[in-house]
Amino acid sequence: MEVSVWIFLVVVIFVIFTAVKGILIVSQASVKLVERLGKFHMTAQSGINFIWPFVDKIRPLVMSGYPYGSIDLREQVMDFPPQPVITRDNVTMSVDTVVYYQITDPVKAVYEIADLGAAIHQLAVTSLRNVMGELSLDETLTSRETVNTKLRDVLDEATDKWGVKVNRVELKNIEPPDEIRDAMAKQMKAERERRAVVTEADGTKESAILTAEGERDAAIAKAEGGKRATILEAEGVAEARLRIAEAEAQAINRIREALPGGSPSNYLIALKYLESLEKISDGQATKIFLPFEASAFLGSLGGIREMLRAEETPPTRPE
Repeated sequence: MEVSVWIFLVVVIFVIFTAVKGILIVSQASVKLVERLGKFHMTAQSGINFIWPFVDKIRPLVMSGYPYGSIDLREQVMDFPPQPVITRDNVTMSVDTVVYYQITDPVKAVYEIADLGAAIHQLAVTSLRNVMGELSLDETLTSRETVNTKLRDVLDEATDKWGVKVNRVELKNIEPPDEIRDAMAKQMKAERERRAVVTEADGTKESAILTAEGERDAAIAKAEGGKRATILEAEGVAEARLRIAEAEAQAINRIREALPGGSPSNYLIALKYLESLEKISDGQATKIFLPFEASAFLGSLGGIREMLRAEETPPTRPE
């Protein structure tokens, strides 16, 4: 009886152990490759999977010499140490690269390449040297996006047969030699000084242009003002002369109406002579010479006397 009990216990333990070994739990965003008797059988997805113990086994994924039972399907980062590269103009520099990739076909990643990590590493290094060798020093420093795109295209095409998708390749750091850095620093300083001189010259030029335009506008405004003032002054003088002429015309008409003969010529001549004698008498000379035409002046005085008498005689009333 005791032997039967021990045999039963052994069988129960074996069954429990076999059942436990037959349960395969896979984490989220991961898969495992199951081989049955040395041949690929299935891909265990995330969750609970059942396999045959001692018949099925897990095929690991080798990454840079390390086996991984679970294959991570998330995007992963592979950072490469600085690599020496030579540019087209024979300048040696150190370049640090980062590759972002994702396993899309776990079966190909395991069975198409012996060591996926080492393969990606070597492919990235050789592709980096080929791409950098086609560019000059200035192009490598100013065209990082171009280099990143070329590297991504090359790596993505080469790793497609391995079930890997290369999403991005970034040049993390580019270190040229010390003498090249010193030359670049001097060049940058000279370029900044040149830009400063050009900017100052442009500012001086712009200032001179603005000053000239301001002086031109001021001169135009001044000329326009002078022109307007002259026109207004001329218009005022003309209007004043017209007013004076109209006043004189009205005065002559009144004189014509007041004179008995109706001709104001003698009266006006006499008036002008009187004004002239007044000015002559204001001088310092002790002797005054009258012009030969004074007789006409005296005749005019008679006409004025007659005009005054006519004005003083009151009009007679009709009987």
